[in-house]
Amino acid sequence: MPKTPEQWLEQAAPEKKAGIFKLFLGYAPGVGKTYNMLSEAIRRRRRGEDVLIGVIETHGRTGVAELAAQLEQIPRRRLEYKGTMFDEMDVDAIIARRPAVVLIDELAHSNVDGSKNKKRYEDIFQVLQANIDVLSTMNIQHLESATPTVHSITGIQVRETVPDWVLERADEIVLADLTPEALQKRMRRGDIYPVGRAEKALTNFFRQGNLMALRELALRQVTHSVDRGLETYLKKKDIDQNWGVCERIAVCISASEASQNLIARGARLAQGVDAAEFYVVHVDTGTEMDDEDRHSLSANMRFAENLKAKVIKLEGKDIAKTVASFAREYKITQIIFGRSAVHGWQQYVYLTAIQRFLRAAPAIDVHIVNQEPR
Repeated sequence: MPKTPEQWLEQAAPEKKAGIFKLFLGYAPGVGKTYNMLSEAIRRRRRGEDVLIGVIETHGRTGVAELAAQLEQIPRRRLEYKGTMFDEMDVDAIIARRPAVVLIDELAHSNVDGSKNKKRYEDIFQVLQANIDVLSTMNIQHLESATPTVHSITGIQVRETVPDWVLERADEIVLADLTPEALQKRMRRGDIYPVGRAEKALTNFFRQGNLMALRELALRQVTHSVDRGLETYLKKKDIDQNWGVCERIAVCISASEASQNLIARGARLAQGVDAAEFYVVHVDTGTEMDDEDRHSLSANMRFAENLKAKVIKLEGKDIAKTVASFAREYKITQIIFGRSAVHGWQQYVYLTAIQRFLRAAPAIDVHIVNQEPR
């Protein structure tokens, strides 16, 4: 009997060595992380995948509870701690059941003493090692590196955190997004917390300024994940070029006071390009500088930082090749060089250096800015 196309694909596909980890990231309770995760799980089950719930926290939300009721759930383990009974996810039961996909809510959760692992993300990695796909959820305030910023924004000290490397392990991060205005409307309707708690929450954590700042943090994290995924793809496919998906603008400076004009030109260029990253680069060739030059270079770098540039200090004897390597590593799309009033052999040296840069650099736009006084 001839094989079906599905059988041929299954035979040709490489053997999967670990489960796929997909994370639904949000910026506050109520944006729809768990709801979106359950919706995807139901769609996948309808396509024939074996999907079940490891743990879901409904927090009394009717829509979430109704979706969760449509999926098989693994019974939780009952654990006693200091005279109180707690329900925790049963990792061993999930692995013994061996579904294709399991839903594990609230990645940052700390397990009660007596559990197999201290943190839920450790449970997740154990499930992934058993070649089971995992869908999970988390809010940005639980990311370890974000907690100081979150504290300064909201005044709340987040206790349960997830190390940044855990998110680096995620194969896919999906933003569960909602405007702050829409989230506040949900709060007032009682869709997130009981109506009695809504007004207090709206004047504390759910203030619009807080929500806007937290949303930006989540957006930045997802952008970082997308950039990392693209870079991994380019390396995997051995594609040695920058596709210019995100504009990255760099300015090369020296100790000359004229460098501040270049920095200002680069800042204006970056501001004119939506979401462009802005770098200012100096190459230390090892040549000794006098006090005046050191002071001038420090002033240039402070000026760059004031204009929100990321200041990069490099070392190298050959400025052209050093900057070209930087441009390749940082995926620079546009670069600015200054051109002072050079004549004769100085002009030749300058043009030769530019040519060396062009030969060594990836395909990027080069701006030569004349620094002659007018």
